[in-house]
Amino acid sequence: MANLKDLKIRIDSVKSTQKITSAMKMVAAAKLRKAQLSAEAARPYAERMERMAGSMARSFDGVDGAPALLAGNGSDQNQLFVVITGDRGLCGGFNGNVARETRRQIRTLQGEGKNCKIICLGRKGRDALKSEFGDMIVDTYEDLTRNGAQYDDAEKITDRIIGMFNNGEADVCTMVYTRFQSAMTQFVTPLQVIPFPTSSIKEVGAETAAGGLYEYEPSDDEILNDLLPRNLAVQFFRGLLESNASEHGSRMTAMDNATRNAGDMIDSLSLVYNRTRQANITSELIEIISGAEAV
Repeated sequence: MANLKDLKIRIDSVKSTQKITSAMKMVAAAKLRKAQLSAEAARPYAERMERMAGSMARSFDGVDGAPALLAGNGSDQNQLFVVITGDRGLCGGFNGNVARETRRQIRTLQGEGKNCKIICLGRKGRDALKSEFGDMIVDTYEDLTRNGAQYDDAEKITDRIIGMFNNGEADVCTMVYTRFQSAMTQFVTPLQVIPFPTSSIKEVGAETAAGGLYEYEPSDDEILNDLLPRNLAVQFFRGLLESNASEHGSRMTAMDNATRNAGDMIDSLSLVYNRTRQANITSELIEIISGAEAV
């Protein structure tokens, strides 16, 4: 059984940890509100942008000469994953869930004989994947959400990926991010961004089949050549915003659980401390009484 000094040191240590986790919970809660508002505000724009691109892409569906970002380059051998995680830990399973989904996707494609590459948006994604897929990681971007996600960063990432696509280094690009629903619920979501997903074209086609016909000025192919890269940047920006909100929500929940567990541990250790202290006092009283009777 531990002595009173060891128990007192343990209790003080857990109390210090509880103060830290409680403070981190409060900070995460404060950041979550702003990040959640940003993510929710970006959703309608990103969804409308995707619908607009899908609506215009209908005119090129199955037609030769479609923009490469829309129709692809005719191959899917080189697969690129853009993995969005955080730069810090202590946020529950947020980073681990994204890494797990990425591993699953890569292993499936490797089983089909595909070549895979990874761009990590966040240090924790790189750290989680480098032991198994270190040779596939071609670039890492850190501190993208330190002060909130910025559209300029999304544009830089878009330029990098379009450059890889034009150079033949990537045929298909998939973004793996965490979609925010609430502080306790987030969903890891793989989203194909290059070439433009045909499901979006079909969904838009079904929605507008009964609608009117539109003429575009300038030509629709010129608009698509500008719209598709812009849509790509918007989707990456949306992924950063969603992941940022998910990280703060996951961290707030994790720190709340840690604070509660620390409280339970303090109660348990305090009970052991009091029992040990009472047993020591009883033992000393017995020794005193026994000594007095012996005299």
